[in-house]
Parts: sequence; structure tokens; C-alpha cells
Amino acid sequence: MNSTASLALVASSSSEQLAAFLKAAGDQLRLDILRVLRNDSFGVLELAQIFDMRQSGMSHHLKVLASAGLVSTRREGNSIFYRRSLADASPWPVLHEQLLGELDALPLEDRLQNAIALVHSQRGEVSRQFFARFTDGTPAQQDLIAHFGLYREPLLDLIDSLALPDRALAIEVGPGEGGFLPDLAGRFTRVLALDNAPAMLERARQQCSEAGLANVECLLADALQPQALPPADAVVCNMVLHHMPAPAEALKRFADLLRPGGSLILTELCRHDQSWVQDTCGDLWLGFDQSDLARWASQAGLNSGVSLYLGLRNGFQIQLQQFSKDQNHE
Repeated sequence: MNSTASLALVASSSSEQLAAFLKAAGDQLRLDILRVLRNDSFGVLELAQIFDMRQSGMSHHLKVLASAGLVSTRREGNSIFYRRSLADASPWPVLHEQLLGELDALPLEDRLQNAIALVHSQRGEVSRQFFARFTDGTPAQQDLIAHFGLYREPLLDLIDSLALPDRALAIEVGPGEGGFLPDLAGRFTRVLALDNAPAMLERARQQCSEAGLANVECLLADALQPQALPPADAVVCNMVLHHMPAPAEALKRFADLLRPGGSLILTELCRHDQSWVQDTCGDLWLGFDQSDLARWASQAGLNSGVSLYLGLRNGFQIQLQQFSKDQNHE
């Protein structure tokens, strides 16, 4: 094949790709799917529920979007979740970015917001029902994944490195049985512990009572809902995000809890493929890529800071991520 023929083939291929892109973007429903996928990933059944349509019809639209490079997939155990593709990976990055930018500038209809909220509620209920079974403590298999002792010292070193004001306030989201609360109580003037599982929160209260922690208050609250709380100097979330129905939305809520200049500190699993944790440990997500956490944090108005990665154990790797809220953020 001569060079002229090769160039013609490339041009034809590029033209077909552009046509597929424009075809995908030329349908109102597919544009709405992209809008719904802005801050979250959903399975085909969840999307069919959100748009009140048959699974076969939703699968068709997702196939068109995937062929155009507008959505990609991620496997979570036996489930496949769809997410928006990043513009920088597109053959048409400028056009791709402009399309998503225009879509994101449009308000999402109440019916879609309510449908998304219902899916999140259903995901959260699965997690709540799982942990409600363990009134005598967390499942024993949890220690196979990330025993607290594996990350306690690096986590404390990270907190101690922060420039905290006098009389600082910390909020721990999902304290579990309260194992980290004594460490926080010794470093902060006031500590608030938020958990939506009554049994777990009661165990945390017992831990605080036995340790004589007078500066810790345990509150039954859903951190994904707006909270009327004083702004915190630090929000700490240890091994909780992978149980939350909407991780990107959770980072926005955590950012809302911070004062300007405050820090969000996450201890989380790196991305893995051990799907057994969904059934035995109640995990909704199989860990996270650092790039996803950084992107979600940026969308929440947070800046990436310290990143630490701890050694593998039983096929799992732990990451510690610190994000800060701008001093000038209002």
C-alpha cells in the first residue's frame, strides 16, 4: 500500500470515528446519561432504573456511547459499572471536553436527581444491613484486608505533620468500634465521630467511656447528608469510602465539613480484584485508583497533598491520601 492510500485509510477511519462521536452526542437520552455519569458510575440495571426503561434499551445506548469513546467500564466483582471517559484519552479531546463542559453547565432535572438519590439509598442500605449483623464487632475477615495496626503509625505521623491551629477540631467519619478515637482525642481539643450504624456507634461510645475521653462526642449521622456542624480542621476517614454508595459525592460532603485550610485524610485500599470482600466484608467498591481520588477531590475543591503507600498484605495495598481546602475558599 502506497503512502497516499495509507493516508486515505487513516482519514477514512478518523472520519468514521468522528461520525460515531457525533452520532452518540446527537441523542437527548445519551446526553442525559452522560450528565448522570458526571460524578458517579452506575451499572446498566441502575441506569435503566434511573431512566425508567428496559435494560436492553439502556444497553444499546451505552454501546453507542462506548463506541464513541464517551463512556468506559470498570468491573467491581461480578458487576460492570459505566463511567464517563476522560477527555484527554479521546481522539477528539477538545471537542470531548467542550461537550462535557456544556452538559455540566446544565442543571439536572429533579426527576433524575431523585432517581439517582434512590439508587444511592439502595446501595447504602445494602451496606447498613451488612454491618447491622455485627452487633458484637466488625467481621473477622476485615483484619485480613487492613488491620488497624498496619496504618496507625503512618497515619499518626501524617496528622502530626499538619500545621494545626490551637484548639483544633477533628471529625472522624465512620469510626467503627472507635479504635482511632483515643489517638485523635490526644491531638485535638475536640473530636466528633459520625456514624450511621447505631450498633457500631454504641461500641465507639463504650470505647470512649472506658478510655475516659471527655472531648469526644459520638453522633448518629449520615456523613453523605448535609450536617450542621462546626467547620473542622481535619476530617479523617479510615477504610470507609469503599463502603459508601457514592465516593465522589462523599468527598464533596467531606470538603463541606472542613474549614478553609483544613485537611481531609483518607486511608483507603488501592484498586484490587478480590471480589470476595463484597460478600464477606460488605465492600461496595474494590478499592480506588489514586488518580480517581485526586480527580474527585479536585472536583470537591480540594488540593492533593501527601500520598503514602503501605506494603501489600494478602494481596491488598493501603494508601494514605491527604487533601487540603484552600485558605481562601468560602
